[in-house]
Amino acid sequence: MNLNALWEYANPLKFMRTTERLLPFFAVATLIFFVGGLIWGFFFTPNDYRQGSTVKIMFIHVPSAMMAINIWVMMLVTSLVWIVRRHHVSALAARAAAPIGAVMTVIALATGAIWGQPMWGTWWAWDPRLTSFLILFLFYLGYMALWAAIENDDTAADLTSVLCLVGSVFAVLSRYAVKFWNQGLHQDSTIMKVGEKDPLDPSYYLPLVVCIAGFVLFFVVLVIIRTNTEIRARRMRALLARERLG
Repeated sequence: MNLNALWEYANPLKFMRTTERLLPFFAVATLIFFVGGLIWGFFFTPNDYRQGSTVKIMFIHVPSAMMAINIWVMMLVTSLVWIVRRHHVSALAARAAAPIGAVMTVIALATGAIWGQPMWGTWWAWDPRLTSFLILFLFYLGYMALWAAIENDDTAADLTSVLCLVGSVFAVLSRYAVKFWNQGLHQDSTIMKVGEKDPLDPSYYLPLVVCIAGFVLFFVVLVIIRTNTEIRARRMRALLARERLG
């Protein structure tokens, strides 16, 4: 793979032109996978023999929880690109992704509480994964607040990139908390245990994979739209600043 060709997309105009051409295809794929996966999961899968219809919350909870973590990882990568290469598109992509990640974290926490209450008998427990997820949400809020509080975009990108590095610790903990601590109510992931003992039943596994794909595509669509909006907003701020100086 030619990395120099890849870096060409750090040019804001080329990035916008390319992503705007791809956006309709991603939008159609999102509609198929996102809507189709949720309909399949909620209306065409059987109730669990222990959890009943409550188990179907997984079709929202699992994808949103995965996205909450992986969006922060995406922000980490783009922040590192900004620190190393100083490409504005990468910093603006991280900024564009943060509100989406925050919403995914809220959805994961809310659906987890709804799912957990009948299973655990409580809406909330200071479980390692739940606690690290809550802290991750606070980092999302802090990241967005820091961008909003600093007027200079480059300074804001520098400081938020450092914050993203620190918050990545909690993104890792959110993913692997059950493995790190053999305690707590939250179970380990079962989606990767096909063929192992106590795997996820195939009647749930396939629609769940479709839902995850739908959430990923939905994120791609949103982050493209938001990144392009951030690029335009940055250019507008630069033009206004030049007019003031002129």
